[in-house]
Amino acid sequence: MATITLSAQEAKELVKQKLVDARLNEKDAEKVADVLVHADLRNVNSHGVLRTEHYVSRLKMGSINPDAKPVFNETGPVTGVLDGDDGFGHVIADIAMEHAMDMAKKNGVGMVTAMNSSHCGALSYFVQKAAEEKLIGIAMTHTDSIVVPFGGKSSFLGTNPIAYGVPAKEKKPFILDMATSNVAFGKILQAREEGKEIPEGWGVDEHGVPATDPHQVVSLSTFGGPKGYGLSVIVDVFSGLLAGAAFGPHISRMYENLDQKRKLGHYFCAINPSFFTDRDAFLEQMDAMMEELQQVPPAPGFDRVYVPGEIEQLHEERNVKNGITIAQPVYEFLKSR
Repeated sequence: MATITLSAQEAKELVKQKLVDARLNEKDAEKVADVLVHADLRNVNSHGVLRTEHYVSRLKMGSINPDAKPVFNETGPVTGVLDGDDGFGHVIADIAMEHAMDMAKKNGVGMVTAMNSSHCGALSYFVQKAAEEKLIGIAMTHTDSIVVPFGGKSSFLGTNPIAYGVPAKEKKPFILDMATSNVAFGKILQAREEGKEIPEGWGVDEHGVPATDPHQVVSLSTFGGPKGYGLSVIVDVFSGLLAGAAFGPHISRMYENLDQKRKLGHYFCAINPSFFTDRDAFLEQMDAMMEELQQVPPAPGFDRVYVPGEIEQLHEERNVKNGITIAQPVYEFLKSR
């Protein structure tokens, strides 16, 4: 498929204008565009500007409130709940993390659940925001059912991502952003298009049997067998139940019923290291730990050891200079008026 390379700034402007044309206010459109381009800069294109068309469809069909006014209720010194008023998840998540960070700066920890939200994009954006303020950030969100529980043969859980951001002194923050499924469903679709087999463990067929033929895959598998399964359930507890939202198969589907509000939940936490230990020593130790990890001799077939999130950071450094690459149909949609 033909691709187009454009600067991050041009991509942001195109996305912003497309959302404004669909009646979203300029401030929220700018935040959504920033989160989407953040993903493309890191080469996490599944959460990048290609999502714009879907969001525009939901705006036009009424399932995302373009005039949302999120309301924050502080429930304790380190806790709060944000009602997103069915607006954009990217905006709601950003506000929730801001409140968590404010509480962490004052009281050491801040935890916020968000409710009445929609898809919020790459969680790395929000934990990085905390890490840049020298706070530890944690984020979780549930997604619609496509993953089998360990030992089961039909979908129950979502890909249910979880993310951590940890600050360092001189080095870039440690950023871990991962789904609890072994792979994204997009990997299955790509294998179908390319006529390739997939590794066992990516997904299962209608009988719950691991499949290597991508055309037989109906559900994804969790990473690490029962361990990933357990962690996926925990994400549903924190971002679903704790937020007063749905769980598992009761979560509305992203690409169905585009006229219905999704009512998603998210969980955000910020931790202030200075309330637990000497902050500078902590940051220096993070530098040292990452440096020593990178110096571990590589195994056969590997160039070197990378810190989690480092490869995406290297992509970002390169793409800031050279631009992001998107599919031509996505570019044409963004340019159309």
